[in-house]
Amino acid sequence: MHDPNSAPRHSKVPMMGDSYFLSDGGIETTLIFHDGLDLPLFAAFVLLDTEEGRAALVRYYERHIAVARDHRLGFVLESPTWRSSRDWGRKLGYGPGDLDRVNAEAIYLMRTLRNRHADTVSPLIISGCVGPRGDGYVPGEIMTAHAARDYHAPQVAAMAGAGADMITAITMNNTPEATGIVLAARAQSIPVVIAFTVETDGKLATGQALSDAIREVDGASDGYPSYFMVNCAHPDHFKHVLGKDDDWVNRIGGVRANASRMSHAELDESEVLDDGNPTELGEDYRTLMGLLPNLRVMGGCCGTDHRHIDAMGRACKHVHPVAAQ
Repeated sequence: MHDPNSAPRHSKVPMMGDSYFLSDGGIETTLIFHDGLDLPLFAAFVLLDTEEGRAALVRYYERHIAVARDHRLGFVLESPTWRSSRDWGRKLGYGPGDLDRVNAEAIYLMRTLRNRHADTVSPLIISGCVGPRGDGYVPGEIMTAHAARDYHAPQVAAMAGAGADMITAITMNNTPEATGIVLAARAQSIPVVIAFTVETDGKLATGQALSDAIREVDGASDGYPSYFMVNCAHPDHFKHVLGKDDDWVNRIGGVRANASRMSHAELDESEVLDDGNPTELGEDYRTLMGLLPNLRVMGGCCGTDHRHIDAMGRACKHVHPVAAQ
């Protein structure tokens, strides 16, 4: 029987072996700026409701899976569910039952993609993506950990029940909400990953140091998260806080960086996509792999697409012999 006070053990989850993984890029920015799709409130999950939308999602994931295949790396299939929680769903006309359905359908789509590519890409892991209740860039009114657990529990339960291998909370900007998602995942006995976003000074929007945020969530959950990530920030914004002698750095197992060096406020105001330089971003990941001894998962966030993921794959193969085999 699973001990709710112990860290999860799941053979398919990154960090449980020697495999290295790519993931996708900035799904919303790619679908809007490159594919010309309308995503109200930046919600990609609405595409699940039409045949054309589902086809667009499949094409998006197929491009990224092909990169992992070419580099002979594993791949994390992150579901398009960043906005499919109660408050965002209500704004988009989705009630609780509708959200249960789309969250499950998102995982079913990921399972279809895994079955299609299982012979050429391995390991393939399905992650149920959970986003913040509010604005990912602004903490706003911060919930307690227990309130956050109750808020996110239906989405976590729907994706766990549909067969997700793990839950990943993306763009977390405060520790109580992150802790609440961990508690919701623990209640479902499913592994969970917390991805914090930071400002240009390497701190959370609350002003908390990344190191303290990781230690706080670990302490409040008996170390339940499988690992932590940093997302929605350029490596220049946080690599200076990654001291090699700090134990907390060993808890970072993934990075999903922005292509742009702009601040969150600047990104919010920009009307054009800043996709940076894919080769340069790949080199930044090469540097990060020297600073993060347990970095196993490399993907992108705002402004990144399959070109950036390809550059990350090349950087991975240069640094780690296991990934180059």
